[in-house]
Amino acid sequence: MTAYPTLKMLIDGQWIATGEAGEMAVVNPSTGAEIGQCPKASTAQLDKALKAADDAFATWSKTPGAERYAILRRAADRLRERAPAIARVITAEMGKPHAQGLGEILSACDTIDFLAEEAKRRGGRLIPTRGQALIAQMVTHEPIGPAVLLTPWNFPVNLPAKKIAGALAAGCTAILKPAENTPASAQLLVECFTDAGLPKGVLNLVYGDPGPVSEHLIASPVTRKVSFTGSTAVGKHLGALAASLMRRFTPELGGHAPVIVSRHADFERAVAMCAATKFRNAGQVCVSPTRFLVDKAIYDNFVAEFAERAAKLKVGDPGADESVDMGPLAHSRRIAAMEQVVADVGGNRGEVVTGGAAIAGQGFFFQPTVIANPAPDSRLMNEEPFGPIAGIVPYDTIEDAVRIANSLRYGLAAYAFSGDLDEAHYLGNSLRAGMVGINQLIVASPETPFGGIGDSGFGSEGGEEGYLAFTDTKLVMMAKAGG
Repeated sequence: MTAYPTLKMLIDGQWIATGEAGEMAVVNPSTGAEIGQCPKASTAQLDKALKAADDAFATWSKTPGAERYAILRRAADRLRERAPAIARVITAEMGKPHAQGLGEILSACDTIDFLAEEAKRRGGRLIPTRGQALIAQMVTHEPIGPAVLLTPWNFPVNLPAKKIAGALAAGCTAILKPAENTPASAQLLVECFTDAGLPKGVLNLVYGDPGPVSEHLIASPVTRKVSFTGSTAVGKHLGALAASLMRRFTPELGGHAPVIVSRHADFERAVAMCAATKFRNAGQVCVSPTRFLVDKAIYDNFVAEFAERAAKLKVGDPGADESVDMGPLAHSRRIAAMEQVVADVGGNRGEVVTGGAAIAGQGFFFQPTVIANPAPDSRLMNEEPFGPIAGIVPYDTIEDAVRIANSLRYGLAAYAFSGDLDEAHYLGNSLRAGMVGINQLIVASPETPFGGIGDSGFGSEGGEEGYLAFTDTKLVMMAKAGG
């Protein structure tokens, strides 16, 4: 097991182990044991980070794109070299199996590489003029300014990497505030950037209580952009604060992804992919497939096969056994939330086919759970469970399935399986979400935008959008001197 690092903040190029607002415990969710103490930034320390980002912006924003590219690429190379050790820290902090943590880190490396390339590519464009008086119409994308990056615990390297790379590639400076229960994962990522030669103040790292820290950073006149990944409720609160101060805001919020499985689907492939993906990271994924809408003709077989696969998953401490398929939930509050979801489908409001209970012993484990035909007004069908619970519902027509899929205000990801080309096109066009996967359950890559609509947020990260999100669009119209 990789040793858990001493936790430090990075402020103006200096690593600081002492938090002037105290400390908070970091707990291994597989064992419930404390593994570290995380410093909490005081208001004065937050202000020092803000000043550092503001001061560094003057020079970093003018640094040629090719130089920013080179530093980011070196950071990605260091992250690849350190990936096995960092993956073990991810496992200790939030219970993700080592192979999944390693995959997350390597994906983050590819994302950094892609966004680094954008620093070289994004020169703007020329627009043809309408008459001879104008010489040129030029559109450029200029760095917006210091950015506040707020990230959750479920992807403690990938999500910070995506935001950091987008901001730094565009010429912005940044302050990263990661989740309080996964600080070391973020710290080891930030070390890759500093070791790659990033100038002091360009990237700062602070820890602390989420509400007060986020609100203080957003309220500062230094901050020009806020990027937040987290729950819809918190996103709306922070978004209102950002809007009141005219801060640019990109929220990637909760989801409740539907999966439509047509009678024309490749049944074995669909059920195997659905069962495996649903319980990845113990279902603690914003794009996790959760509401499975299955044609009545194949519904019974799908439920039986899905439940059988779920029941066979090996659940346990991935830090002690790398063959584990599913680790723990992040903390005890997630256990209580799962129990409430299951309790709500009692009686005739759904059938618990497998699972449905916490696993006794140390740590925060919950059984992979399959609920057949949950009531339309149940919590499971209307609120994101963010855990290892799947609801499977039969439908009569494909139009009914689309209606159910689109019935919520969430709109992050949606999926469908069909071997009929016309039906597949219909589903791709009809499902209301920022990202739609047809015959597969992957909606993220370094080159593509990642984001939702409705209560799942707005704007995108990743792809060229992940760079442009940290820029202002500027038009320069140039006429001949003297007319």
